[in-house]
Amino acid sequence: MPLNDQWTFTKNNNPSYVLEPIQDGQSVILPHSWNDIDGQGDSGEQYYRGQCWYQRILNISQENLTKRIYLEIGAAGNMGHVYVNGSLVGDSRCGYAMFRVPLTPYLKEGENLIAIMADNSYDNTVFPLMADFTFYGGLYREVKLLIMDDIHFDVMDNGRDGVYLTQRKIAPETFELAVHGQIVNESSVSKEGVLKILLKDEVGRTVMEASSELVFENEANFSIRSEIANPILWDGVDQPYLYTVEVSAVIEGQVCDSRHVAIGFRTVEATTEQGLLLNGKPVKINGVCRHQDFAGVGNAITKKHMDEDMALIREIGANSLRLAHYQHDDYFYSLCDRHGLLVWAEIPFISIPSTKDPENRNAEEQLEKLIKQAYNHSSIYCWGVQNEITIAVETEQTYTTIKKLETLAKQLDPNRLTVQANINGVENDSIINSFTDLIGYNLYYGWYYGEIKDLQDRLDEFHQVQPQIPVIISEYGVDTNPKYHSSTPGVQDYTEEYQLLFHHNALEAFDKRSFVLGGYVWNMFDFGSANRKEGGETGKNLKGLVTLDRKIKKDAFYLYKAYWSKAPFVHLAGRRFVNRHQKLNDIVILSNVSHVKVYLNQTHLTEINGGEPMKIVKDVSFIEGENCVRVEGTDEHGFIHTDEIVLRYAAEIDQSYIHVKPEKAKNVVNWFEKFDLSNAEPIELRDGYYSTFDTIKDLYANEEAKAVYLKYFGDMTNNPFFEVMRGVMSIQKMSQLVQFNIVPELLSVINKELNAIKK
Repeated sequence: MPLNDQWTFTKNNNPSYVLEPIQDGQSVILPHSWNDIDGQGDSGEQYYRGQCWYQRILNISQENLTKRIYLEIGAAGNMGHVYVNGSLVGDSRCGYAMFRVPLTPYLKEGENLIAIMADNSYDNTVFPLMADFTFYGGLYREVKLLIMDDIHFDVMDNGRDGVYLTQRKIAPETFELAVHGQIVNESSVSKEGVLKILLKDEVGRTVMEASSELVFENEANFSIRSEIANPILWDGVDQPYLYTVEVSAVIEGQVCDSRHVAIGFRTVEATTEQGLLLNGKPVKINGVCRHQDFAGVGNAITKKHMDEDMALIREIGANSLRLAHYQHDDYFYSLCDRHGLLVWAEIPFISIPSTKDPENRNAEEQLEKLIKQAYNHSSIYCWGVQNEITIAVETEQTYTTIKKLETLAKQLDPNRLTVQANINGVENDSIINSFTDLIGYNLYYGWYYGEIKDLQDRLDEFHQVQPQIPVIISEYGVDTNPKYHSSTPGVQDYTEEYQLLFHHNALEAFDKRSFVLGGYVWNMFDFGSANRKEGGETGKNLKGLVTLDRKIKKDAFYLYKAYWSKAPFVHLAGRRFVNRHQKLNDIVILSNVSHVKVYLNQTHLTEINGGEPMKIVKDVSFIEGENCVRVEGTDEHGFIHTDEIVLRYAAEIDQSYIHVKPEKAKNVVNWFEKFDLSNAEPIELRDGYYSTFDTIKDLYANEEAKAVYLKYFGDMTNNPFFEVMRGVMSIQKMSQLVQFNIVPELLSVINKELNAIKK
C-alpha cells in the first residue's frame, strides 16, 4: 500500500518528535527532499545538511493487528531512524538503499504516530564522505506499507523480493534457472505446504513448471533448479526479451504469498580481443552515466521523471548505463531490463575512505543491499566496488578494502562481473588493476589536465602495460553551458563547440581500439553539486549532454545520436550561436544519414555523401544580417529529414557568448610564486622524518610539521572539504589534483623543511 501522502515535515531537530506532533510543520507528499532548491545552487544559500523530521498518523484496524505489518522506506538520505509511538523500530545508514522495519509489535488499534528522522549531515563512517554531487536529504523515494499473513517470503534479509533468480548457460541451447530464497513463518504453528514455480513467456504462456514440498516452520530455505531449452534471449537493445517467474507459497490449496519477477536469459563475457560479448556477440559499450536528480526536485524524482530520462537515453541510442555513484531507484533498473540497456551498478565508496572506521564496513553494508535488492535485474552485468577511492591516498588498507568488497560481491553473486573506476593518477601497472574483472578509468584529458589528443596515448599505454585487462573509460566529459559559444573553442571555455570537439575525439578513439570495451559519457544530464561555482552557474556540474531541467539538448547530444542511434535524422549544430562576428563560418551537421544537401538563404550550397556522423562545410560566406541555413538528409528508404537555423552576421563579437572567469590576483593564480623556489633540487628522503607523503593529519600531530603545512597551505584550510580530507590526504596527493596548482619544485622545497623534523 502506498503511504506517500499526509506527511508533516520540519527542519527543526527536536528529539520530542519521536512522540509529540510537529508544530508549525509543512505538509508534504513523498518523495520529498529538503535540498530540492539549495542543493542545486538556486536559493543563493549554502545547502542545508542536518537532521529533519517527518511524521504521519497511521490508522490501524483491529483486523489489521492480526496481520504482519512492515514499513518500507524507499530511501532516506543519508541516514534514517524510524519511530512508532515513541519507540525506535529500525534505522538505515545506507542513504540510497531501500530498508524495512517491522511495525506489528509497536502498533495499537486506532491512531499510531510514525516519526522518521532523516539525516544528511556529515558522518565519517557513512559513505559517501566527499564527492562532486549534492548529498540530498529527505525521504526522497516512495514509502509503502506491507501487510502480510504469518507465512510469507522473507522481507527482512536486506533484499527486496525474498526470492532470488539466477540464470546461467549450461549447454549450447540450454539454460539453468535457479530459484532460491527463504519463507518466514511468524506464527507458532508449523505448516506443510508447497512452493510452486511457473515460468511464463511475454504472452503469458507457461513454459516451465516446478514445485517442492516444504515445512513452513520459523525460517524455511528453498532452492529449486530447472533447465530451460532454447529460451528466447535477452539480447540488449535489439531484443530485450523478458520472461516472468511466478513463485508461490501454497498451503492447503491457498496461496499465502507470491512473487512475480521478470527475468532475461543471457550471457556476458569480457575479452580484450573482441570486447564485451553479449550472448557470444561483440558489443561496444555505447554508454552514458546518470545521476538521479532533476531540476527543482533534487533526488525526489517520480516515475514520470524516470520515464523522461529513459526516453532521452533511448533517443541517443545508448546501449549501456553506468548508474552512478550509488544505488538507484528499483523502477529505473526495471526500465533498463525492459529496454535492454546493460547496467553498471555501484556503491558510493568514492573519493576517500573512512578514517574512523578503517574497515569501511558501511561500504560492505551498502554493497550487500545493492546486490540483494537489485539481484533479479537482468540488465545489470557488473557490480562497481569503488570510484576514485585513491584520489587522496593509495595504501595497503585501501587495497585490502577493495579486495574485500570484490570478494563480497562474488560471494553474493558469483555470476556477474566486478568493476572499479580509477582516477587517472592510478598507474597503469598498479596492483589495484588486478582486483576486479573489469577496470574503468575516469579520464579528462583536455579538461582538467593535458590535451584532448592525450586520451589516445593513455589508452595505448595502458594496453601495452596491461594487454590482458579489459578496460572501460568509465568517465569522460567537459563542463558546458549552452549559452557560451566560440568559433575557436578551447579548454575550459565552457562552450558547446568545445564539448563537441572533446566528445568527437573520444568517440573516434574508442572506435579505433578493439581492446577498449567502450565508454560512459560523464554525464547524460547536468546534476546538482552544491559546492560548485563554475561555468557561469552555481551548484551544478555542467558536464551533461542535457541540462538539469531536461529542456536543452546540447549539440553533443546529437553527436552521440549520430554515432549510436538507428533512427535517421539531421541536426544543425550551433543553433544557439546565433550572432556570428566572422564573415566565413563553418557549418556543422550532425547526422546518421549519408546523403545531405546544404542550402544557404534558399540557394543550394553543397552536397555531402558519406557516413561521417559529423559533417563540416568549411568557410561558408555569410551576408550581413540574417542567414538561413537548411539541410536535407535522405535516408536509405528515400525519406527526407530536414533541419533549419537562422544565424546573424554582426560586426562585433557577442560578449554574452564568452565565459568571463572571476578575476584572481596573481598570488592566488600562481600562489607558489611568493615562495623561494630557486633552490628546489630533489632530496633523498630519510626514514623516521616527515615528508610530503605523510597525511595532513599526521603533520598536524607535530607542531613543527603543522607549521610547515600552514606556511604553504594555510589559505586552503578554509576549503569546505578540508576537515574531510585531512585524515587521508597528503601534500603529495594534493599535487596530483589540478585544483591545488602545486608545481614539482614546491614539493622539493617543502620536503627539505619537513624531512628535517623527526617523527
